Amino acid sequence: MSGELEQILLQLTQPDNAIIQQATAQLKLAFKDPAIIPALCAVMTGSQNSQIRQSAAVMLRMRVKKHWKKISPDHRESLKAVVLQAFQQETEHTVRHSLSQLSAVMVKHETPDRWPALFTLLNQSTKSNNPMDRQVGLLLLSKVVESNPEPFKPHYRQLLQLFGTVLRDLDNPTAMYYSILTLTAMTAYTGTEEMNLMRSLIPTLIIALRHLIKADQDQASEAMEVFDELMESEVSIMVPHITEIVHFCLEVSADTTLTDSLRVKALSCIAFLIRLKSKTVLKQKLLNPILQTVFPVLSAAPPPGEEDPEDEENSNEDDTDNESPKHFAAQVIDTMALHMPPEKLFHQLMPLTQACLASDNPYERKAGLMCLAVLAEGCADHIRTKMLSSMLQTVCQSLSDSNQVVRSAGLFALGQFSEHLQPEVSKYCAELMPLLLGYMSALNQAKIGHVTKAFYALENFLENLGSEIEPYLPTLMETMLSALSNAENLKLKELAVSAIGAIANAAKEKLVPYFLPVIESLKGFLTDTRDEMRSLQTQALDTLSVLARTIGKEVFSPLAAECVQLGLNLTNAIDDPDLRRCTYSLFSAVSTVSPDCLNPHLTAITTIMLLSLKSTEGVTAHLEEDKTFVLLDDDDDDEAQGDTILDEEGTDNVDPDIAGFSVENAYIDEKEDTCDALGEIAFNTGAAFQPFLESSFQQVYELRDFPHEDVRRAAFVAMGQFCRAQHKVWQENPTEADHQALQKLLGVVLPSFLEAVHSERERQVVMGVLEAMNAVLKACQGEALQSPGRLQEISQAIRDVLKKRTVCQDGGGDEADDEEQQAEYDAMLQEFAGEGIPLLASAVPAETFQPYLNELLPLIMNKAKLSYTVADRSFSVGTLGEILQSLVNVSGGRACAGKLSNQLLPVLVAGVRDSDSEVRNNSVFALGALAQAAGPLVARDYPMMLSLFSNLLSKEQDRRVIDNLCAALCRMIMSNMEGVPLEQVFPALLAHLPLKEDMEENKTVYSCLAMLYSQKPALVLSQIKPIVSASSHVLGTKDLDTETQNTLVMLLRDVAQRHSKEFEVAMKSLPAEQKMKLTGAVSQS
Repeated sequence: MSGELEQILLQLTQPDNAIIQQATAQLKLAFKDPAIIPALCAVMTGSQNSQIRQSAAVMLRMRVKKHWKKISPDHRESLKAVVLQAFQQETEHTVRHSLSQLSAVMVKHETPDRWPALFTLLNQSTKSNNPMDRQVGLLLLSKVVESNPEPFKPHYRQLLQLFGTVLRDLDNPTAMYYSILTLTAMTAYTGTEEMNLMRSLIPTLIIALRHLIKADQDQASEAMEVFDELMESEVSIMVPHITEIVHFCLEVSADTTLTDSLRVKALSCIAFLIRLKSKTVLKQKLLNPILQTVFPVLSAAPPPGEEDPEDEENSNEDDTDNESPKHFAAQVIDTMALHMPPEKLFHQLMPLTQACLASDNPYERKAGLMCLAVLAEGCADHIRTKMLSSMLQTVCQSLSDSNQVVRSAGLFALGQFSEHLQPEVSKYCAELMPLLLGYMSALNQAKIGHVTKAFYALENFLENLGSEIEPYLPTLMETMLSALSNAENLKLKELAVSAIGAIANAAKEKLVPYFLPVIESLKGFLTDTRDEMRSLQTQALDTLSVLARTIGKEVFSPLAAECVQLGLNLTNAIDDPDLRRCTYSLFSAVSTVSPDCLNPHLTAITTIMLLSLKSTEGVTAHLEEDKTFVLLDDDDDDEAQGDTILDEEGTDNVDPDIAGFSVENAYIDEKEDTCDALGEIAFNTGAAFQPFLESSFQQVYELRDFPHEDVRRAAFVAMGQFCRAQHKVWQENPTEADHQALQKLLGVVLPSFLEAVHSERERQVVMGVLEAMNAVLKACQGEALQSPGRLQEISQAIRDVLKKRTVCQDGGGDEADDEEQQAEYDAMLQEFAGEGIPLLASAVPAETFQPYLNELLPLIMNKAKLSYTVADRSFSVGTLGEILQSLVNVSGGRACAGKLSNQLLPVLVAGVRDSDSEVRNNSVFALGALAQAAGPLVARDYPMMLSLFSNLLSKEQDRRVIDNLCAALCRMIMSNMEGVPLEQVFPALLAHLPLKEDMEENKTVYSCLAMLYSQKPALVLSQIKPIVSASSHVLGTKDLDTETQNTLVMLLRDVAQRHSKEFEVAMKSLPAEQKMKLTGAVSQS
């Protein structure tokens, strides 16, 4: 048979399709004969044609991979012998490579201990004196270990010793290459006993990589992945050598003669190290050397006649595959901003940035602006409080630079500032809007690439403007609507549609006059099925979702059903992940306005959404070689159907040819947005969603360990939404079955949240988990803490985050923490944890929570010290205030607050004297909450508190602080009236009404007035004039909730009836309009 087989294989190499098809048919027939295995073996060892030998090896591999169990034991044994024999006698590298891959597949089934001859061969060849034999042995070793690293564990020590020798054999770079690949495959499985050996290999490894770079840059680039693997699984191996590794990576990054891919590997390795071990990087004084290398890369000019990818006219904004060293240099600085204390970073970074900004070279100016842009996210507080004005001035000046490359970078920086430096950036509206509108007026003349950047800046700026957008609305909407109807360019229409979404976020119901023309345009885009409309449609769906959430229920509800239908039609007609993602977001936006419109379609909607969660579409396996023979692998023989996809050990059969997976961004975004939308739809549609809750939960729960962190985060958030949805259903209809369902769900979700807080590596995911857990605690309260030990576990998790003991905080390390200086995002993570404390305090009786509170309070109070940042101090006193407020309404809360008062007073009093208005504001609120919670138990402290407040009131400039002072005085009065000298305090309080900024406190103020009127009517009557005046400003406005409106109207009505004369006098001094409003309110029955 082998002769015929060789003939068929030869025909497959012919450049003639007909011959190939005929040969394929013959081959399929041959594969039905069990003798195919020995025949292929004969060809693989006997053919004179290396291409045929290789084909035979590849086919054997495919046969083994799919049908190992069907190969008879004799054939298996002979195959094991033949492969090794062929390997030893083979002289062609390509065939050897295929043979080593065949061996790798066999090792999957036939573990090494059942194949002693393989070990013997590996031992002999890797120790041989002949360099070629060593190289070939190491090739085989790398393939078999990569395919199944675990069974080789008993030999790891021996292998590591072998690599120690091979990596010193600098004249044999290929052997070094295979050793490093094997080392990379082993890393994830090494145990503690191999750690020290691996650690000692690092310096040798660096020298070997240096030599490999000289020999073969592509191999070196692949070998550099050993660092990624080490950081992923065992970063502690690298820590002692971090200085050498960083210096090596800097050398590679700086060398412009090397390939981009190698330099990118080196830069991304540095960024990864900063993410995992920023404290060590700072401690080893590596920040300055990194910056000195990264800046020249960031500011390099492109080769003559070329442009940077982002400056090219037809560059696609969404194209994230920019694998250039410059792009990664910016990422290194971005990573520093996210993971280092701003003070330390800025001290060394700013001089370099300023030098770039002042340069004559446009690419250096661009680098300076890119640097400012990427700092905005990670160092937002530092910039907002200390340098915003000067940085904005720099960026605004760059917008009129003579060079478009610089102007584009300036627009990017402005967009970043607008996104991350709120609310302060919006205060510069008067300076920035004319600049941005100037860009808009020249829309049709400018190049679309540049216009795209202008829109990016404009959108981010508009999004957060709120009511400040009003004066600009007519100009903006005229520009956008004209672009929608007139622009030839689809990209320009897409930008305008996106900008309308940003405008709607700020303008809300003020956009109503423009609503109809906008909707007509969007509908037109959404019903046009031409392919080139795709990204415009995606954007139209996005903007429609924003309108649903912002324009107001009355305006949008009539369209809701039509929107759902539009969305379903699109997902049926077009297979596109971005389109599906935006359709799901539209469904979830509609669920906030009129959930009933979704109910009839929930079966269809959940079906497509769950398919999006299950789908493996967009996941690409990287195959190691060209699959010419896949055509044979369609297994149309019926027997194959019974073949199980699990092998004997029950582990998934992973194809050894697969070198890794990558998932296209669009599909990651689809999964992320599907989770977000499903959670919101479940919550808003309530009981109607019940039949779909379990299947939806199951699919989302499986994504909690998805490879991409954005999907993991979204899955956890959705799990929290499902709990809240189930709780809402149970509350609306309290049946035992619903209660059990809620407890069952909480019993799965909360433990998985706690597990993630401790062991998840990505800080962003842990923040999402903490936020989701807080939302569940807030909604479900005591129900979430029914399970024994749950309160303790959650308190412990909060404590671990506050003490930086979790994996994502690089916890458990031996490094002493420089307590007070940390990256802003690390502080933010702790804030999310701290927010859980008041939620726990309001969910259980105070005496139950007291022991946990005693452990947590010092960690919060510690951050109020002056040596901490403003954000930390503000968080500290703010959290104390929230905890005290929680104690007001729980059993035993008063006694608990009384016990805490001695501890808390000094911290809060210092806070009232802080130089920062937000810290003062939160401290004033907390003192009021303490008075409200502890009441008479803090009566002895009232005089001190009143004198503190009186002092502050006389000199405070910040309106929000004044509003909170008024509310705090009201809380003191309501809680312990006897302790307050009302004759002095009450008139002083009224003099500062109406409240100007913190409108929520109107509730406190008018409840206090009502109480005083019922208990001390004479006092209230003596001040009726300022009371009537203040009331005339707030009645009938959004500044009062319905309950407070009613309280106030009842009070005024009573005064008007019983003391009409005094009331008339007070009314006289009001302006006519306010007089009418008050008279109307009081006289309505």
